[in-house]
Amino acid sequence: MKPVSENNILTTKISELIAWGRKYSLWPMPFGTACCAIEFMGTVSSVFDISRFGAEFVRFSPRQSDLLLVLGTINYKQAAILKKIYEQMTEPKYVIAVGACATCGGFYDNYAVLQGIDEIIPVDVYVPGCPPRPEQMLLAIVKLQEKISAEARGDKVQDLKRAKPETLYSSKLEEIS
Repeated sequence: MKPVSENNILTTKISELIAWGRKYSLWPMPFGTACCAIEFMGTVSSVFDISRFGAEFVRFSPRQSDLLLVLGTINYKQAAILKKIYEQMTEPKYVIAVGACATCGGFYDNYAVLQGIDEIIPVDVYVPGCPPRPEQMLLAIVKLQEKISAEARGDKVQDLKRAKPETLYSSKLEEIS
């Protein structure tokens, strides 16, 4: 082993260091109400290994989370609960809408189902599918990390909630493999 030199210096901006920490230490909280929550269980398994993207420690308390994963159908009775959970999360907070039901109501086009969670809380990344594959959920994590990095660089993403939402399609799956 070579001895460590005293001249090793690393320079960076404090904002970039903080963004790097945020990017690779997401604390997700799943809000699962339907089949997308079952698919999320596969995403956190060792087969797909969500931990390699820095989102390994799933929390079930909004006060310990900064990433809300909405997985499934949200009806109007649940909407107030979802909004309260979002308000209790730590800043900065991010939201990923997973599946057709969370993004646009899915095939439940009726009086009782919310037609997309972006009606009540801001969404950073949308994941289409019914249910989406685990690879798509991992790609959503990657897209969110790109947004966090862009915010640190000052790339006109002052507020992630005002940024143009990313939509994930199956053709992009090879990017994370």
